[in-house]
Amino acid sequence: MIIVIIDLNWVIMSTQLKTPQELQADLGEGMRALRIAQKMTQKDLALKAGVSPKAVAQLERAEGSSVETLIRALRALRATDFIGNMAPQPEVSPLALLHSPRPLQRVRRRRPAPSA
Repeated sequence: MIIVIIDLNWVIMSTQLKTPQELQADLGEGMRALRIAQKMTQKDLALKAGVSPKAVAQLERAEGSSVETLIRALRALRATDFIGNMAPQPEVSPLALLHSPRPLQRVRRRRPAPSA
Protein backbone atom coordinates (compact mmCIF):
# COMPACT_ATOMS: atom_id res chain seq x y z
CA MET A 1 0.00 0.00 0.00
CA ILE A 2 1.29 3.44 -0.93
CA ILE A 3 0.33 6.46 1.15
CA VAL A 4 0.70 9.85 -0.49
CA ILE A 5 0.18 12.98 1.58
CA ILE A 6 -0.65 16.06 -0.46
CA ASP A 7 -1.13 19.62 0.72
CA LEU A 8 -4.15 20.56 -1.42
CA ASN A 9 -3.58 24.31 -0.97
CA TRP A 10 -0.08 23.98 -2.45
CA VAL A 11 -1.39 21.82 -5.28
CA ILE A 12 -4.11 24.34 -6.13
CA MET A 13 -1.69 27.28 -6.10
CA SER A 14 1.00 25.50 -8.08
CA THR A 15 -1.38 24.07 -10.67
CA GLN A 16 -3.11 27.38 -11.42
CA LEU A 17 0.03 28.63 -13.14
CA LYS A 18 0.55 25.57 -15.37
CA THR A 19 -0.72 24.98 -18.87
CA PRO A 20 -3.01 22.02 -19.60
CA GLN A 21 -0.08 20.26 -21.27
CA GLU A 22 2.08 20.71 -18.17
CA LEU A 23 -0.69 19.39 -15.94
CA GLN A 24 -1.15 16.38 -18.21
CA ALA A 25 2.62 15.74 -18.06
CA ASP A 26 2.49 15.92 -14.24
CA LEU A 27 -0.39 13.44 -14.22
CA GLY A 28 1.54 11.08 -16.50
CA GLU A 29 4.63 11.31 -14.29
CA GLY A 30 2.50 10.57 -11.23
CA MET A 31 0.94 7.54 -12.91
CA ARG A 32 4.39 6.28 -13.89
CA ALA A 33 5.67 6.74 -10.33
CA LEU A 34 2.68 4.81 -8.92
CA ARG A 35 3.21 2.00 -11.41
CA ILE A 36 6.94 1.73 -10.67
CA ALA A 37 6.34 1.88 -6.90
CA GLN A 38 4.10 -1.17 -7.30
CA LYS A 39 6.83 -2.89 -9.38
CA MET A 40 4.62 -3.16 -12.44
CA THR A 41 5.67 -2.86 -16.05
CA GLN A 42 3.55 -0.93 -18.53
CA LYS A 43 2.48 -4.28 -19.97
CA ASP A 44 1.45 -5.55 -16.50
CA LEU A 45 -0.60 -2.43 -15.88
CA ALA A 46 -2.20 -2.63 -19.31
CA LEU A 47 -3.26 -6.26 -18.72
CA LYS A 48 -4.63 -5.47 -15.27
CA ALA A 49 -6.44 -2.33 -16.50
CA GLY A 50 -7.81 -3.94 -19.66
CA VAL A 51 -6.17 -1.45 -22.01
CA SER A 52 -3.37 -1.70 -24.53
CA PRO A 53 0.27 -1.18 -23.52
CA LYS A 54 0.33 1.69 -26.03
CA ALA A 55 -2.53 3.39 -24.14
CA VAL A 56 -0.56 3.16 -20.87
CA ALA A 57 2.54 4.55 -22.56
CA GLN A 58 0.54 7.44 -24.04
CA LEU A 59 -1.00 8.18 -20.64
CA GLU A 60 2.40 8.33 -18.99
CA ARG A 61 3.92 10.45 -21.78
CA ALA A 62 0.94 12.86 -21.81
CA GLU A 63 0.26 12.14 -25.46
CA GLY A 64 -3.50 12.34 -25.29
CA SER A 65 -5.40 9.70 -23.41
CA SER A 66 -9.03 9.10 -22.62
CA VAL A 67 -10.61 9.59 -19.23
CA GLU A 68 -11.64 5.94 -19.34
CA THR A 69 -8.01 4.84 -19.75
CA LEU A 70 -7.03 7.04 -16.80
CA ILE A 71 -9.78 5.58 -14.61
CA ARG A 72 -8.95 2.01 -15.62
CA ALA A 73 -5.27 2.59 -14.82
CA LEU A 74 -6.08 4.23 -11.47
CA ARG A 75 -8.33 1.30 -10.60
CA ALA A 76 -5.62 -1.22 -11.53
CA LEU A 77 -3.15 0.72 -9.35
CA ARG A 78 -5.70 0.86 -6.49
CA ALA A 79 -5.48 4.66 -6.52
CA THR A 80 -9.06 5.71 -7.26
CA ASP A 81 -9.25 7.88 -4.12
CA PHE A 82 -7.33 10.36 -6.27
CA ILE A 83 -10.65 11.10 -8.00
CA GLY A 84 -12.45 11.74 -4.72
CA ASN A 85 -9.70 14.12 -3.62
CA MET A 86 -10.26 16.29 -6.68
CA ALA A 87 -13.54 17.61 -5.29
CA PRO A 88 -13.81 16.76 -1.60
CA GLN A 89 -17.23 17.00 -0.02
CA PRO A 90 -17.48 20.12 2.14
CA GLU A 91 -18.11 19.52 5.79
CA VAL A 92 -20.98 21.45 7.31
CA SER A 93 -21.23 22.15 10.99
CA PRO A 94 -24.45 21.08 12.76
CA LEU A 95 -25.04 24.69 13.83
CA ALA A 96 -24.92 25.89 10.23
CA LEU A 97 -27.57 23.29 9.38
CA LEU A 98 -29.87 24.79 12.00
CA HIS A 99 -29.70 28.21 10.35
CA SER A 100 -30.15 27.10 6.76
CA PRO A 101 -33.64 26.13 5.56
CA ARG A 102 -32.34 23.40 3.21
CA PRO A 103 -29.23 22.62 1.19
CA LEU A 104 -28.97 24.00 -2.33
CA GLN A 105 -30.06 21.58 -5.02
CA ARG A 106 -28.84 23.63 -7.97
CA VAL A 107 -27.36 26.99 -8.84
CA ARG A 108 -29.55 29.33 -10.84
CA ARG A 109 -28.45 32.19 -13.01
CA ARG A 110 -29.48 35.63 -11.94
CA ARG A 111 -31.93 37.34 -14.19
CA PRO A 112 -30.88 40.69 -15.60
CA ALA A 113 -32.52 43.67 -13.95
CA PRO A 114 -35.51 44.92 -15.94
CA SER A 115 -34.68 48.01 -17.95
CA ALA A 116 -36.93 50.99 -17.43
